[in-house]
Amino acid sequence: MSTIDPTARVEDGAVIGEGTSVGPYCIVGPHVVIGTNCKLISHVSVIGHTSIGNDCVISPFAALGGAPQDLTYRGESTRLQIGSGCTIREGVTMNVGTVKGGGLTRVGDRGFFMNNSHVGHDCVVGHDAIFATSATLGGHCEIGDHVYIGGLSAVHQFTRVGSQVMVGGVCGVRDDIIPFGLVNGQYAALEGLNIIGMKRRKFTKQRLATVRAFYQKLFYGPGIFAERLESVQEMAGDDPAIGEILAFIRDGKHRPLCLPADSGPR
Repeated sequence: MSTIDPTARVEDGAVIGEGTSVGPYCIVGPHVVIGTNCKLISHVSVIGHTSIGNDCVISPFAALGGAPQDLTYRGESTRLQIGSGCTIREGVTMNVGTVKGGGLTRVGDRGFFMNNSHVGHDCVVGHDAIFATSATLGGHCEIGDHVYIGGLSAVHQFTRVGSQVMVGGVCGVRDDIIPFGLVNGQYAALEGLNIIGMKRRKFTKQRLATVRAFYQKLFYGPGIFAERLESVQEMAGDDPAIGEILAFIRDGKHRPLCLPADSGPR
């Protein structure tokens, strides 16, 4: 059975799953759905049209489902969806979406959000993401699976971060980051591939060598970038990671591509 502390305020209409505990001084709004075996430790605010999956642990002063920080928002019934198995630490904020952005902010399973990190309106965050202390997303960002965003780093609105990317600490991310990329610097620049992360995902030495050869040809080969991009298309079938990177580049919309600071002509 679920347990609700006497000091908590759970509005009529809220759905609290079996085995979930709502700790002291929590606020749960009338349109909230919380899954099974979750733990709201204390002083947690979950409002708006927010759903939370199973087995999540939410620490004090997290504020989930608040209005988007968007001047055009007029109180529409937009949503926040959080997956299962997430750890949401102290002071984390996640906002509902906006009508113009599709009406949904979505966070995947098994995310680990350290204190004071922020997921802005209409963002899509994949599975197994890790946000270090005060890592923040502007609105409409797209974050892939197994992404790590370092402490005090901020991602510009409408920016895409591919799967298995590692963003260093204190980075301003203004450009789309290819899958498997490693970026660092005050204004994030591509420094190479996230080799450690790729090894953790069971990339063999041969696969790593193949993707590295592709990376070198794309960013450091002869000619301008558009010519190099055309020349590497034939490598799409050499490894699934290469195909994923090329598809990511092809699907670019709002932001330019994050490039190495010392890459060839652009």
